[in-house]
Amino acid sequence: MQAFDLDQLKTLVAVVDAGSLTAAAPQVFLSQSAVSEQMRKLEARAGHPLLTRSKAGVAPTSAGTRLIAHARRILAMSDEAWRDLRGETLQGELRLAVTDYFRPGDLARLLGRLGENYPRVRLHVSVLKSGAIEAGYAGGDFDVGLSMRIVGIGPAKPGMAVLRRESLAWMGATGMRIARGEPLRLLVLPDTCSLHQFTVRLLRRRQLPFSIAHVASGVAGLQSALAAGLGVACLNESALSEGVARLAPPHGLPALPRVAFHFLPARRGESDFVTRARELLASHLV
Repeated sequence: MQAFDLDQLKTLVAVVDAGSLTAAAPQVFLSQSAVSEQMRKLEARAGHPLLTRSKAGVAPTSAGTRLIAHARRILAMSDEAWRDLRGETLQGELRLAVTDYFRPGDLARLLGRLGENYPRVRLHVSVLKSGAIEAGYAGGDFDVGLSMRIVGIGPAKPGMAVLRRESLAWMGATGMRIARGEPLRLLVLPDTCSLHQFTVRLLRRRQLPFSIAHVASGVAGLQSALAAGLGVACLNESALSEGVARLAPPHGLPALPRVAFHFLPARRGESDFVTRARELLASHLV
């Protein structure tokens, strides 16, 4: 039977999270050449290239992204099995804050599955804007925070583990076409939202006329407004939903960057329970 090596999977996850083979090496207690050899063997076993390499570091290929999702779950299950046999089952109360841009159609199902697998964890979930999550986490209101940042906008904070990357896209009702020569009818979240701020700055910088036609309180409301044909929004790809589609080219709107969803860095002296819970969340939410 063909199987993956756990150490190689652990190294793959470390490489992707760290952004390079060199940065991952001390995390898995290997030399850079040993990390490279493990990745070579893993790619041979997988039968696909798993990483793309550039001066900026490494990034997963499409096959690598799929394998990383499996790897996180496999490693978390291995760790949990080991702890269970030693009588160290995961139990406790966890305050989790998640940005409402993160997989809006899947989040409830994913958290429900987590609850089924770890019934002794009492999970309290707050769905908020990233700014509110980061402020609340800094003030000790949450044990784990999952927020979003726009790639290339401002420096990344040290210690942030990237959970998922997605492309941004211009979206509207299925089949919608932008009326040329008229101001863009823009649908947004409140102006405290970083994506709202980015979109408005981008359109102004490109001197594209627009008006804010609708302000929704959350992503679900924005999806409903889009499906109703009220206008256009800039959203991450997992926000695509029934009745909502990417605008068909040519639409004349600027190209958009990607966003990264990441866990906020662990606090100094945090409990082993919180550390383990964050690892399990990473394996189930990727």
